[in-house]
Amino acid sequence: MEELTAPWYVFLEAGYDVVIASPGSVRPPIDPSSLQPQFRTEAVKRFEADDAAMAALAASVPLSRIPDMNAFSGIFLVGSHGAMWDFPENKELTRLLDEAASSGKTVGAVCHGVTGPLAASDPKFLDTRAVAGFSNEEEAAVGLTEVVPFPLQTCLEAKRARYVAGAAFSVHVQSDGGLVTGQNPASSVQTAKAMLQAKEP
Repeated sequence: MEELTAPWYVFLEAGYDVVIASPGSVRPPIDPSSLQPQFRTEAVKRFEADDAAMAALAASVPLSRIPDMNAFSGIFLVGSHGAMWDFPENKELTRLLDEAASSGKTVGAVCHGVTGPLAASDPKFLDTRAVAGFSNEEEAAVGLTEVVPFPLQTCLEAKRARYVAGAAFSVHVQSDGGLVTGQNPASSVQTAKAMLQAKEP
């Protein structure tokens, strides 16, 4: 939830309109562990008390209903472990990422949302680019190494990305061209801010 709510307010306060979109046609499920008291940040509490924000989440737009990237400045990919199943082979996400890349739009992603760039059809989308994302060390620490379909860090490295790890569960962001990535939920605010900076001329 932090990975959605903190960037939501960073982008709104920078003057952007934000559209919540989903690979499916239903309200995006929220990782229940992210709603535990120790993870309910001020951004999460603010979002839950914000009727307009909650309505936007409830009425998320299926990716298939977004015709192209013309109306958007960029894409921000929220994580949680579910993204590892939902993002990498999603054809609609592939279409939008390809359009973003070809038109110079910024792509941001945080934590397991960094699986999103794996959907890009260009095999060189990640090639040699510096990226962050949930590390193998962090996955082991939360006890889900054997649950996820693949280790994110290892997969990024196999795609020839230059994976750069920060200390486990610390704020860590990488910005390389129009691709901005954050390592974990704690990196959500700084990833969104770095995405805005990447858009500056």
